[in-house]
Amino acid sequence: QVQVMESGGGSVQAGESLKLSCTTSGLTFAHTAMAWFRQAPGKEREGLQCISWNGGIDHYSHHDQGRFTISRDNAKNTLYLQMDNLKPEDTAMYYCAARTTFCGGTYFLTNPDKANYWGRGTQVTVSS
Repeated sequence: QVQVMESGGGSVQAGESLKLSCTTSGLTFAHTAMAWFRQAPGKEREGLQCISWNGGIDHYSHHDQGRFTISRDNAKNTLYLQMDNLKPEDTAMYYCAARTTFCGGTYFLTNPDKANYWGRGTQVTVSS
């Protein structure tokens, strides 16, 4: 059984940092493309960054303006998202998603329905 679980969210002040983690089990993680999405209340789910099994990174959202960094540790079956200089507009539920093929450039990020597995999300709230 595949499990995907996000952690690391919380409430912070603008300008602070958070590091999200996504742990997986039941996947051949080292051969799986992983991505971060977010969804703010009343808005559609937005793809942020995708990282291929070999570390290749694709971006879609320009809202992070270089403030977010995706990474993975294949030995730990874990995906990360380092978020620096957080802004109130970053407030959202953040989701981790797995696709057992490739990022495909920004294809996965713009087609979240192509995910094979989703976590339940971790809430990030940024106050000014």
